[in-house]
Amino acid sequence: MSAPAPRNILVTSALPYANAPLHLGHVLEQIQTDIWVRFQKSRGHHCLYVCADDAHGTAIMLAAEKLGISPEDHIGAIHALHQQDSAGFLIDFANFHSTHSPENRRWSEEIYNRLKANQHIAKRKITQAFDPEKNLFLADRFIRGTCPRCKAQDQYGDNCEACGATYSPSELIDPVSALSGATPTERESTHFFFKLPAFENVLRQWIGSGTLQSQVANKLKEWMEAGLQEWDISRDAPYFGFEIPDEPEKYFYVWLDAPIGYIASFQNYCDRTGHPFDAYWQVGHDTELYHFIGKDIVNFHGLFWPAMLHSANLRTPTGVFAHGFLTVNGTKMSKSRGTFILASTYLDHLNPEYLRYYFATKLSSSVDDMDLNLEDFVQRVNSDIVGKVVNIASRCAGFLRKGYNNRLSKTLPEKTLWQDFVTAGDAIATLYEHRNYNKAMRDIMALADKANQYINDRKPWALAKQEGTEEDVHAICSAAINFFRILMIYLKPVLPAMAEKSEAYLNCALDWTELGTPLVDHGLAEFKPLMSRVDIKAVTAMVEASKEAQVTATEPSAAPKDSADTPSCIAYDDFAKIDLRVAEIVAAESIDGADKLLRLTLNLGDAGDNRQVFAGIKAAYAPEDLIGKLTVVVANLAPRKMRFGVSEGMVLAAGPGDQDIFLVEPHAGAAPGMAVK
Repeated sequence: MSAPAPRNILVTSALPYANAPLHLGHVLEQIQTDIWVRFQKSRGHHCLYVCADDAHGTAIMLAAEKLGISPEDHIGAIHALHQQDSAGFLIDFANFHSTHSPENRRWSEEIYNRLKANQHIAKRKITQAFDPEKNLFLADRFIRGTCPRCKAQDQYGDNCEACGATYSPSELIDPVSALSGATPTERESTHFFFKLPAFENVLRQWIGSGTLQSQVANKLKEWMEAGLQEWDISRDAPYFGFEIPDEPEKYFYVWLDAPIGYIASFQNYCDRTGHPFDAYWQVGHDTELYHFIGKDIVNFHGLFWPAMLHSANLRTPTGVFAHGFLTVNGTKMSKSRGTFILASTYLDHLNPEYLRYYFATKLSSSVDDMDLNLEDFVQRVNSDIVGKVVNIASRCAGFLRKGYNNRLSKTLPEKTLWQDFVTAGDAIATLYEHRNYNKAMRDIMALADKANQYINDRKPWALAKQEGTEEDVHAICSAAINFFRILMIYLKPVLPAMAEKSEAYLNCALDWTELGTPLVDHGLAEFKPLMSRVDIKAVTAMVEASKEAQVTATEPSAAPKDSADTPSCIAYDDFAKIDLRVAEIVAAESIDGADKLLRLTLNLGDAGDNRQVFAGIKAAYAPEDLIGKLTVVVANLAPRKMRFGVSEGMVLAAGPGDQDIFLVEPHAGAAPGMAVK
């Protein structure tokens, strides 16, 4: 097998909006990205995956206002949830940051100033709908009224969900503000625009460069033919975001600084680790840059983003990979059916690697929508992973332990078949590289079938009962374990936890770079179960629990925000169910084997109401400095079993991460047990 030259790769996925917990649509994208990154690392490449919360916009400002907390506290709480859920699905970020960060302010201002210096910023007055009670300008989606075409009531200000008509808010019959119920007025305001039409030739070359999938390129060509328009990159106060330099009470539109968050997150990583920054974002280097996104945001990544980068003299992506939406049981995710599934709800009931594998069997390089069929999910995981792959190791482990002291044969049996397994790696690697995970899984399972057929044909269980067949049994099981090792090398990007268990059993690393070296005269550890079967009862319980989850969300990728899309947020009545309480930290200690966690004992005021909570704040706080401090805890979370024990809540913290994490502290005069509103 040819050894590929090492590559330096930076990878991002779309930034989840910091206004609601992750759902399985977000998880789909993160898993797709994480598999690709892990594959590149296994091949010996230097590959980094950075992401961040998209933390600005009107929707976040309004949600925080309803909760009676600051936007910073709101996005800090959501940031903690996002990190916890991503970690639960084994997403291996090099850095997970926030767009509300010093790095993102710096780069947003820098890029804006470069655009302005290049005369790519226009300034003019526009007329907008204005809410006289809330005293703010209204995005189209914050205006409701009767459709001027079909007369359906309670429709958005830019399109009708009943008949599909599109229109301007001024055409609505009896329009009202969705925020206050007041009748909007019209008010003039100065806005700033990015001169996108100036980049028509640049974008035509970009779209035809092969950087984009053909489906995406064709869609962008349609928009190009319709004519590029200048892009409004400003919003008026009040607004949660970054103020435009030298323009008081004018703020960068959230979609201006959101993709810049990729740069900011990587800058934060480089500042922390000393990793070179310029080689990945400046023009003229041989590094690679890839964005994984949902198909709903290709206009931002396929038109606005490359044009901005070109004007700012920064490099453009090597590739932009879009995926389709996630459906469950053939339809859009539904709370009433229990198929709108939060990441945390899934993790409460099922092994994350079940879903990682199932998504891998469905994901391809196209932008077609993907269905999570729960019945097929159970059958596929149980059949493929447990019934085929794990079965190879488990059915041979007993023979090797009892008869051969867990040591493989001194020579490699079945060299020809073993070589067939190794040679298949080139085609499987190509499928991974081009994100055709579904075909890669199909090829891997075909190899697993061959390995099981090999064992079935030679029947070591029958030979073991005969005299003089010890060498034959040893050879069969040794060959099968070598087949299993190759399969786990191929599956490691998808099943990293199972691969780690397999590495412990095999006493070797499962890296693609070691593929051509068989295990000969090699000692094994004691075999332990690698993965259990999916329990249909757990799936049913997850669906039932999801019916109780009342969270508003949208399709995968970065949740929509402000005027371009529907805001994604937790409804106030539902968020109000979260019980935020003041707690005193009465004990704090480090945990052996945990790099980021501290074990906190919290007192919530009532006699004996002490809670154990694990918090990822070890880099920011010494345990002894926390004792006696007051903080805010989510007190009504279900206990979560973790590797180090049971966590009975969640403390609220904010900040970009590592040493820059700050516990949320209650107001002066607060006491343990006091509710936080």
